[in-house]
Amino acid sequence: MSQNTMVHGDDEGAVPTNLPPDPSRRFWVTTACALGGVAGVATAVPFVSTFAPSAKARAAGAPVEVNVGDIPLGQMITVEWRGKPVWIIHRSKEQLDGLKVNDPLVADPQSKRPGFTPKYAENEYRSRKPELFVCVGICTHLGCSPTAHFETGSADGMPGNWEGGFLCPCHGSTFDLAGRVFKNKPAPDNLEVPPYQYLSDARIIIGVDEDNKA
Repeated sequence: MSQNTMVHGDDEGAVPTNLPPDPSRRFWVTTACALGGVAGVATAVPFVSTFAPSAKARAAGAPVEVNVGDIPLGQMITVEWRGKPVWIIHRSKEQLDGLKVNDPLVADPQSKRPGFTPKYAENEYRSRKPELFVCVGICTHLGCSPTAHFETGSADGMPGNWEGGFLCPCHGSTFDLAGRVFKNKPAPDNLEVPPYQYLSDARIIIGVDEDNKA
């Protein structure tokens, strides 16, 4: 997977999509940390465009519309919302089957802990539709940005029973392809699922749902 997926806004140049949300020094430190680990990813991240609001509007939390209909199966794109990287994964049947394998291994398989998962994502897939997963790409431990490791098995030093997911390079927390944190890891919660809705089968809007209006 390429670490240089970009999002084009209509008012500014390309923005690196895997940047954490904080423009402080930690912002750049964790970004560099994340870039070092992406080389092990087996899939390619495609180029993605959205009808992005202005930088000022994004900072204020304006919703972002995304075309998800052309995300290749088994791959991920990254967009920016509220200055945060948001990952959108088109999960394959094999990747969905791997989630069931992980159920006894993750700390909160049905995402019942409050604060990080909307009601419509309190399920094994953590999504409105099983095949499409949307989450904020920021570790719930100390705010680092995990790196994608989609290849199964022991590639890149992952455990032999690895079904694909994410590794936080800062303190070693691991998450599956539903953003569920594995047991006995530093991260206290699953990755955050942002508010989102489908506008059509091929388009979603991030930042809006039943409880969060534009």
